[in-house]
Amino acid sequence: MGAGLAALTKLAGSRTLARAGLRVPVQNLVGAATKGGFRAAGAASRVFSSARVSGDPARPAAPADKDLFDLTPSEEQQMIVDTVSEFAAEQLRPAAAEADAKLSPPDGLLTRSAELGVTLIGIPEELGGAGAERSVVTSALIAEALAHGDLGLAVAVLAPSAVSTALVLWGDAQQQADYLPAFVGENVPAAALALQESRPLFDPFKPATRARRTPSGYQLDGVKSLVPRAVQAELFVVSADLEGRGPALFLIESSTAGVSVEAEPAMGLRGAATGKLFLDKVKVPAGALLGSPDTFADVVRLSRLGWAALATGTAKAVLDYVIPYVNERTAFGEPISHRQAVAFSVADIAIELEGMRLVTLRAAARAEQGKPYAREVALARKLAADKGMRIGSAGVQLLGGHGFVKEHPVERWYRDLRAVGIAEGVVLL
Repeated sequence: MGAGLAALTKLAGSRTLARAGLRVPVQNLVGAATKGGFRAAGAASRVFSSARVSGDPARPAAPADKDLFDLTPSEEQQMIVDTVSEFAAEQLRPAAAEADAKLSPPDGLLTRSAELGVTLIGIPEELGGAGAERSVVTSALIAEALAHGDLGLAVAVLAPSAVSTALVLWGDAQQQADYLPAFVGENVPAAALALQESRPLFDPFKPATRARRTPSGYQLDGVKSLVPRAVQAELFVVSADLEGRGPALFLIESSTAGVSVEAEPAMGLRGAATGKLFLDKVKVPAGALLGSPDTFADVVRLSRLGWAALATGTAKAVLDYVIPYVNERTAFGEPISHRQAVAFSVADIAIELEGMRLVTLRAAARAEQGKPYAREVALARKLAADKGMRIGSAGVQLLGGHGFVKEHPVERWYRDLRAVGIAEGVVLL
């Protein structure tokens, strides 16, 4: 289980291998074995069992401060990106059209994606994961690589890790003991971070979902929208306005009385099987409150950073698709790339993409090192929303009539990229 990224991550931090000069050969061996195939396992019903714990919650170690600003991936990060990129190309890209048509990931795809161990990377080793230290940059690179295969399926793959990351960063010892063991087993549960609501000018800091205190805990009422894999999800992290406090997060199991879901197909992200989550007088215990009053701002920022990384990956997919197309497509006896307007449009895509990627990784690097990153996230989200949508539109335009039909994936990427400007929650770096 998780033989790929989990092993690579653990080996990356192995000092014994480094001293023996064996780190690189062993990493190459594990990387090659991971790319050889992905083992599938059957799904099982989920029961979250409460466990008694004592002591403090486990948190990932902070990375060492870097003197130089350098966003070049380390050797270990590049190996992880190569592995995820190959998985995205072999598994996500071929399945994307079917998932878009059927409004659901193909059977077995998410189980195979769990074999990568994406969820394990964000969970510390003492909790059964493979994370040696907190790495927002690595998470951004993984999101980008998955979105290069397909953005909708990338959202479906990353949704459970958003919940496990929230538990690692802000969960108390009891919450971690109750839920995190399920995320490091062979059957990663379907889970979702639900912040989005279907109303005009939605502000995640002012949710319409309400939570009020009761003698035994809290009662929640409201509706969440665009929840990935809502019908299959077994655990939700839901935002609500808590009386006297403001926006707060709550852990809600799908089996809780008053919880119901329904499918909500959208223009894009159709492979993520989005749905609505209804909370009708849902009662949860006091221990369901996740994090402190300062937690919520980081949740929103890290989620927006995740969407920027996803937009970068899909925009790169557009660029990689249109370059060979305009070079091979002929009109009036020559490739259409010889036309100045076409060449300039492709160049604009490449330029905007580089700007999006630089700002996104800079924000991720600052978040990783514990430095203020609110400004950088705002810039990354703005660029991803505006330029990402423009890149998607340019991709459709460059293919002409072919860009309008489903034979080519650019029309799907265009629809998916439009979600970047409105989506809140779902992913968390």
